[in-house]
Amino acid sequence: MDSIKEIYKIGVGPSSSHTIGPNLAAGQFRSRHPDAASFRVTLYGSLAATGKGHMTDKAILRELEPTPTQIVWREDIVPEFHTNGMLFEALSAEGKVEDSWTVYSIGGGTISDGTQRIQSPRVYEMDSLNEIQKYIEKEGLSFWEYVFRYEDKDIRDYLLNVWEQMKKSIREGLANDERLPGCLHVRSKAKQYFIRASGMKDNLRSRSLVISYALAVSEMNARGGIVVTAPTCGSCGVMPAVLYHLSTAHNFSDEDIVKALATAGLFGNVIRTNASISGAEVGCQGEVGSACVMAAVAANQLFGGSPQQIEYAAEMAMEHNLGLTCDPICGLVQIPCIERNPIAALRALDVSMYSLLSDGKHIVSFDKIVDTMQRTGKDLSSHYKETAIGGLAMLDIHKRGEE
Repeated sequence: MDSIKEIYKIGVGPSSSHTIGPNLAAGQFRSRHPDAASFRVTLYGSLAATGKGHMTDKAILRELEPTPTQIVWREDIVPEFHTNGMLFEALSAEGKVEDSWTVYSIGGGTISDGTQRIQSPRVYEMDSLNEIQKYIEKEGLSFWEYVFRYEDKDIRDYLLNVWEQMKKSIREGLANDERLPGCLHVRSKAKQYFIRASGMKDNLRSRSLVISYALAVSEMNARGGIVVTAPTCGSCGVMPAVLYHLSTAHNFSDEDIVKALATAGLFGNVIRTNASISGAEVGCQGEVGSACVMAAVAANQLFGGSPQQIEYAAEMAMEHNLGLTCDPICGLVQIPCIERNPIAALRALDVSMYSLLSDGKHIVSFDKIVDTMQRTGKDLSSHYKETAIGGLAMLDIHKRGEE
């Protein structure tokens, strides 16, 4: 498996696969052709189908400007390797193609040339959680200690920086009550919900604050603000909401949170390696479902869960997100994306508690549920995988002015 740094990336929303990945690819192509007279970028499949709503063109132009650049939208062509395909072309002054590069944005801000992930050196020897569990049991390690054993020495500082950005995204999101960009005219709700939640009694206040935190980050993402992929931009509100709530309500230290991030990143990495975290590939079960898994194991570890209980929480979190479609209205990362983040955050806390009440023994393993998620995603019609041509995306509600 790759480094968990591939799970946590700080970047501009609203989509890790539609903005961070294409932005990275554009930067790499420009570095190869700094003197090109112009560029032409052809977007295929899901990138073309929802790219305008996801600000894909803006993410690419941000790297290629001021060189003249033409964006070509070809949603009718779906590449076999991955639906998020891009063709970059460097043109001479006469319009002749001097060089071209086909690249894919495969989820979580990671790009691939069609054979392997780019700039993702292998870090872990084991790819399945079953193998990892056997190893840590033999060595007497926790999941986070396993991560620290294999990652570079800077992993603690890297995760601490991730945590600082998560907190910043929440604070900035709570302070902004402007409408979100796009034709849906969705109102920001995080600030209003936070104010309401603060006046509630203990249990209601606790859960309601989690909702406001998740909304704050998700709305920041929808505005194209800076967020952390955990594991994607579309699901970026889940982990921060759970961790911020636990750190403020239960006084967990930054060091505790860093260790929880390490464990969560490991589970997200198993999903990314053996299935997918790309909504365009497997639906939203790969995004919000994976984020729910990560938040559940982070919470479980913070409350003292055993490796068996942590694995059980992860299995439940994904099991109850199986089949979740990716069908954004107008191609915007707003409806139903934003609401799914706080609901997944609450579900993560619930399955963590359920697991902590148990002895960790259960029938379906996490590895099996990840395999099931992958097969379910492959069986889903392309209409329900970030193409905005099926499900909720077919509802004609953009004239209502709000959700």
